[in-house]
Parts: sequence; structure tokens; C-alpha cells
Amino acid sequence: MKKILVLLIFSLLIIGCDGGTVNNNNPNIPNYQVNLILNLSLPAYSNLQFASNHIVDYSPGSGARGVVVFNAGGYFVAYDLACPNQPYNTCSSPMTITGIEARCSCDNTTYNLFSGQSPGQQYPMKQYRTEVNGGYLYVTN
Repeated sequence: MKKILVLLIFSLLIIGCDGGTVNNNNPNIPNYQVNLILNLSLPAYSNLQFASNHIVDYSPGSGARGVVVFNAGGYFVAYDLACPNQPYNTCSSPMTITGIEARCSCDNTTYNLFSGQSPGQQYPMKQYRTEVNGGYLYVTN
């Protein structure tokens, strides 16, 4: 009986684990490879040492329209700067960042950088995985 109970609990734990995936089912934004490595000790990224600050990266490997990396206070989030609720080929401008919000210039919608959400919108900002290892921040998809 104990073996069955242990097996049942173990299988529930396996089924309940997420694996760290980010759901980015957004037909408006193409899937571009993202592979950024940010050395947090460099002056270019010193802004990320403080909560509610961000950096923007437009280099190759930075998503569809660039990536914003945001310090959400104890953890980092990274989002694509393509407007999530506009077709990619009709809205060519990346979103602009002001404080803790990203604004899409095509429809004037604002998104919260803590959650990537905008009230009443179908899609949130396209999110990428972040991982801190030593003094480096890795942003991938």
C-alpha cells in the first residue's frame, strides 16, 4: 500500500512540473531566435542592478523588433518589442519604453513590464526565458 501511495505522489509531482516553458502562442509575431548573454558587471548593463529599470537590445539575435530586459525586483523578465496585438507586417515600429510600461505606437496600447499584460487585449507581450548564472544574464527562447 505504501509503495502505491509513493508512486501516486511521485507521478502527480511529475505531471505537475512545468519545465520552465513560456507560452508564446501569438500569431502576430514570428518566432525569431533569441540568444542574448548580458555580462551584468559591464557598465552598459549597470541599470539592471536596480528594480524597475530596463535595457533595450536591438542586436542580431534579439527577437522580432528587439528585446527589453526588465528588473522586476528580484527576478528579470524579457519581452519582444513587437506589438503583440498588431500584425507584424503592418506595425513596423518597436514599442517604446517609459518607466514600467511599453507602448505600441500603432494602436497606442500600453503593456505593464512586470506582467507583459494590457487590460482588454487578446495577447500579452511575447516573453523570453531569463536565467542568471554567476554575473551573466541569459535571455533565450
